[in-house]
Amino acid sequence: MMNKENTLKIAMAQISPVWLDKEKTTDKIKSYIIEAGKKSCELIVFGESLLPGYPFWLSFTNGAEFNSPIQKQIHAHYIKNSIQIEAGDLNGICQLAKEYGIAIYLGTIERAKNRGGHSLYCSLVYIDANGIIKSIHRKLQPTYEERLTWSIGDGNGLQVHDLKQFCVGGLNCWENWMPLSRTALYGLGENLHIAVWPGSEHNTIDITKFIAKESRSFVVSVSALMEIEDFPANTPHLDTILKNIPPVMANGGSCIAGPDGQWVVEPVLEKEGLIISSIDFNRVLEERQNFDPVGHYSRPDITKLTVNRTRQSVVNYIDDSEIE
Repeated sequence: MMNKENTLKIAMAQISPVWLDKEKTTDKIKSYIIEAGKKSCELIVFGESLLPGYPFWLSFTNGAEFNSPIQKQIHAHYIKNSIQIEAGDLNGICQLAKEYGIAIYLGTIERAKNRGGHSLYCSLVYIDANGIIKSIHRKLQPTYEERLTWSIGDGNGLQVHDLKQFCVGGLNCWENWMPLSRTALYGLGENLHIAVWPGSEHNTIDITKFIAKESRSFVVSVSALMEIEDFPANTPHLDTILKNIPPVMANGGSCIAGPDGQWVVEPVLEKEGLIISSIDFNRVLEERQNFDPVGHYSRPDITKLTVNRTRQSVVNYIDDSEIE
């Protein structure tokens, strides 16, 4: 029987967004936080860019066409439904975290005020069990067609957080394939790695176990769902989007691997809802006995990583009050 002090009860929220609808997707997210809280979960994780959704249109509407009115109008709709944290868009979610004493990892599309407020970042937000936003990790390198709508992030969000006995950190989608980004979190003591995805087993089935084996940590991969029926009728240029799109764009694949690289929860496909499991911290300590990538099995005298965690901004303002 697992010691409750050493265990963490996790809810993986494998759900679809109300695509590109900030208010309705927020309400859906809240309903799952409440459900997880009532089931005594201590951490709930949502997929990449879930609030308000992944830019699926790009691959199917000639997203790289320059000066296309269609691309501009869909992009404007995306911006209007993105999240501005400084404006309080996540306040209700933070309040639920505090009310139910549950930590949250939430994939968002952030309209960052400190970068002018008009560009979009794929941001993974960590909210602690007191309802406080502790880190906002802007995806370092958008993947392929994502670069047509998302901006490049910075290292400020490469942070870890204490959660009971665990030290938890997270990355977005293909960032998880970036060995130095993973190492940046390992070096901070991470032993519970959160990997969020827009969806599909082909993303999660290999790398989840690989990172677990490499880091000797638990790895929680959470994916969203998206089917053709999930596009709202008020989506700009919906007919154009649907013309070439497949019936299923994201089939889930949420899963958990243990520090030995074996499945705790195998990838779950085509099922919407909470996937709940408890993990035991002692398993981390057991597997670190023979390998620790930044501890006894490292050589910092030979190879060492430097990480810039400065929040990047184009302008630094000096007010009169600061000038002597």
